[in-house]
Amino acid sequence: MIEKIFALPVLEQVTPTISRRQLGELDILVVDHPAVKASVALQGAHLLSWQPKGEKEVLWLSKASLFEHGQAIRGGVPICWPWFGPAKDSTLPSHGFARNLDWQLSAHNEDSNGVALTFELKSSDASRKYWPHDFTLYARFKLGATCEMELESHGEFETQSALHTYFTVGDIDAVSVSGLGHRFIDKVKDGIEDQLSDGIQTFPDRVDRIYLEPEACSVIHDKSLPRRIDVVHRHNCNVVAWNPGPALSISMSDVPDDGYKTYVCVEAVNATIPQKVSANQPGRLACVLSVSK
Repeated sequence: MIEKIFALPVLEQVTPTISRRQLGELDILVVDHPAVKASVALQGAHLLSWQPKGEKEVLWLSKASLFEHGQAIRGGVPICWPWFGPAKDSTLPSHGFARNLDWQLSAHNEDSNGVALTFELKSSDASRKYWPHDFTLYARFKLGATCEMELESHGEFETQSALHTYFTVGDIDAVSVSGLGHRFIDKVKDGIEDQLSDGIQTFPDRVDRIYLEPEACSVIHDKSLPRRIDVVHRHNCNVVAWNPGPALSISMSDVPDDGYKTYVCVEAVNATIPQKVSANQPGRLACVLSVSK
């Protein structure tokens, strides 16, 4: 899928290294820089891919993902906002509406180290169908040898949020994650609270856990590729570790039946403690990704 994005015809050359293209119904910004290759869908300010020079693709994007207006994209880094998970009202979209609306590219910059992009989403008639509040939301990406992501919200409200990052792995059976802490809410087991005894999360089957006391850095150990991915979290109260396992994966129409074997989600999240946003205190959520052999 990612190769397909870079083969799309250029509709607009924004800068020497940034171009606008179209996949299905959606506009895509493609970054082709000597230090990094990346792509972002304007719908959702959704980072689809990030590949620093000399490394394999870091993010996972489903080849079965839909690229249609208003439909969530499976993979990359969906922005979950202003709520995380199912809404209290079952008619509202899961994980909020920010990932389903079109954002505007409000700033961009590039130098020898990479590219910086800022996207903006403001309250509108479209957003008020889901949520009554006025807001301004920024998504910032600094793409180079590392991937820095920041979500910033302005207004007067409380929100949940997540940078729902899908990471490419060689084989989920050879993956473990450290730095999550011990206490977690187990969503597979009806939300009971449990503890991780040895501090290492593996994925023998479906895993969906909200960690309550995560460390500042989660580390994905991938023996199959082989590599490690460091995920430094900022302004979060939780980290989520998720893989659907074989049974759930088969039921997901936008994931190949065996797709679960090739990704893991490790997410910076504010779920159990909503952020209070005011004129003097914007909401923030951020993480920094880096890769090493």
